[in-house]
Amino acid sequence: MSDAPMELAGESPREARRREFGVRLHELPLVIGLVVLWMMLWHEVSLLSVLSGLVIAVFVMRLFYLPPVELAGRFNVWHALRYLGYFVWHLARASWGVAWLAVRPGPVPTTSIIAVKLTTRSDFIMTMVALTNSLIPGSLVTEIDRFNSTLYLHVLNTPTQRELTQMRRSVYTIERLLVMAAGSKQEVQALT
Repeated sequence: MSDAPMELAGESPREARRREFGVRLHELPLVIGLVVLWMMLWHEVSLLSVLSGLVIAVFVMRLFYLPPVELAGRFNVWHALRYLGYFVWHLARASWGVAWLAVRPGPVPTTSIIAVKLTTRSDFIMTMVALTNSLIPGSLVTEIDRFNSTLYLHVLNTPTQRELTQMRRSVYTIERLLVMAAGSKQEVQALT
């Protein structure tokens, strides 16, 4: 196998190098993050720690290759603000609810594990939905089935089917808000 970048059909070598440079440029935040992590581990900011961190970062990135996350290339500020408002409101409300469950007298709350099939196939949107649900107290994503776009959540205080339905509805709302904020045009059309 050659070390030259794989060219797409009909693409000139110059375009292939430019595309390859774009991928490298796209990896820059990861390199910076790994170098900062390296310096934090050594408790030292020096030229040697930056250079050694850079070498380690490039080595780790080539040894443990991760495919790049594909973004839709669109961002809607209004829907992003709606998502943020929804997240903050439910974060505060769920925090109070979990705190009340911890101090209230009575039996231990019932918990459940539920599967929620998402409509999106985007790794980015799926990850954001999972992170959002894990950050809101009372639910935790235990597993993600990437190929079937299914999240498995551990949900607190689910004595009846009504609470499970509300949790699924909440996950679908988060997914819809994130798709409207940063999803592709095809994903937005699939939701409507």
